[in-house]
Amino acid sequence: MMRFGLRDWSRAFEEMNRMRQDMDSLFTGTWDRPYNVYPAINIYDDGESYVARAEMPGVDAASLDVSVTGNTLTVKGERKPEPLPAGASSHRRECDCGKFSRSFRLSEAVDSSKVSAVFTNGVLEVLMPRADIAKARKVQILAEQR
Repeated sequence: MMRFGLRDWSRAFEEMNRMRQDMDSLFTGTWDRPYNVYPAINIYDDGESYVARAEMPGVDAASLDVSVTGNTLTVKGERKPEPLPAGASSHRRECDCGKFSRSFRLSEAVDSSKVSAVFTNGVLEVLMPRADIAKARKVQILAEQR
């Protein structure tokens, strides 16, 4: 009969927990919610414009390509892996790297000639003013004269 000590059970539990986390990230991220989607992007509407903010630490601004067509914003780029020091080997890598492309459909058209983007300290902010045809207008009501 084989006997297991506390240390053996602890190692087995750690390994099972790691496998569970790996399986959760594989299945949950693919079908339920956008886990591990890079970069994470927030978009809000201030009434006159849409503003998109994306946190992209480690991305070089020169690798970014931002485009707006009609009511679709597309952000493309690449995050390169951080080089290891000479003689070092990787123990764990959780930071995503590689090429990425994300597209978002906005609820209204924007004026692509007035779109601007700023990349500061790893944060991309894209300002997308609404197209004139998409802006709300006050309609003057004429009173009929009798």
